Amino acid sequence: MRYRTLGRTGIRVSPYALGAMMFGAIGNPDHEESIRIIHRALDAGINLVDTADMYSRGESEEIVGKALAQGGRRDDVVLATKAGNLMGDEPNHQGASRRWLFKAVEDSLRRLGTDYIDLYQIHRPDPDTDIEETLSALTDLQRAGKIRAFGTSALPASDIVRAHWVAESRGLARPRTEQPVYSILNRGIEREVLPVTEEFGMGTLVWSPLGGGMLTGRYRKGREADTHRAHYGFQHLKDDRRLDAVERLIPLAQEAGMPLTHLAMSFAIAHPGVTSALIGPRTIAQLDDLLAGADRVLDDDLLDRIDAIVPPGTDVGTLDMAYQPPALLRTALRRRRPEERAAA
Repeated sequence: MRYRTLGRTGIRVSPYALGAMMFGAIGNPDHEESIRIIHRALDAGINLVDTADMYSRGESEEIVGKALAQGGRRDDVVLATKAGNLMGDEPNHQGASRRWLFKAVEDSLRRLGTDYIDLYQIHRPDPDTDIEETLSALTDLQRAGKIRAFGTSALPASDIVRAHWVAESRGLARPRTEQPVYSILNRGIEREVLPVTEEFGMGTLVWSPLGGGMLTGRYRKGREADTHRAHYGFQHLKDDRRLDAVERLIPLAQEAGMPLTHLAMSFAIAHPGVTSALIGPRTIAQLDDLLAGADRVLDDDLLDRIDAIVPPGTDVGTLDMAYQPPALLRTALRRRRPEERAAA
């Protein structure tokens, strides 16, 4: 692995990062096999492991903790986790408030079996919490030694700028990383997010570089795929626009002499604004396939041909699990009340 610096933190990380969402009940419930996957990734040179408290309701963090404890590998790993999504039935067991983050970080530390987290990320934007409240809490956790650095995930470019402005004006620590979705099929972050993260010296860890499973080659036009993801009923797997793009990318990969997965991963880490791309294998075979293409480098001609299929800055459809801001989800935020419309 040719390691890259995570923004301006001084932390060196591998261009492939191991995402742990598939470890536990929602993916691979076999703890021992999941631990073997983690160890194989570490042996291959991957040194960044990314999980979240919500993955299988803490089970993923527990598996990662057990894997790092075996062989005393904790100090060699850049350990990242996330908080913010609902964890239980209580209404306050979520979000980015000081009240919740102080509890959430202790819960993650316990499950991970460690006394510090290298990178603590806010899983999704929390429009109900003032950004100063969140940055103040994260700054205090950093000063207390609970976390080494913190970052965001799925934050719009304007909110990234606002977070840095608030941090500077209030004397608070600033977010060092952003974790957006990015793949050949979802290139929207090339317009504003990546230029902004580069401007502020942030590391960028991109998730779903395989397009939510579509860039594995197992989802084809007019065919039913019997896969783990298909059983969850994701609608993006049936999006004709995405399927059409895949049908054009498959022969491109074949002509270049590589599987579609290798083309997709190599594309994701080719952008200068991307630090690492998260892989999320559920089996050792899936991990081995991805690792086999880790040294692939796409030439300009091949990148130009990808651009011709999916233009820069373009999203082909939307991933089911992608963040959608409240302004798009809540009709009340887009429409005046009937009486207001009548008065106008």
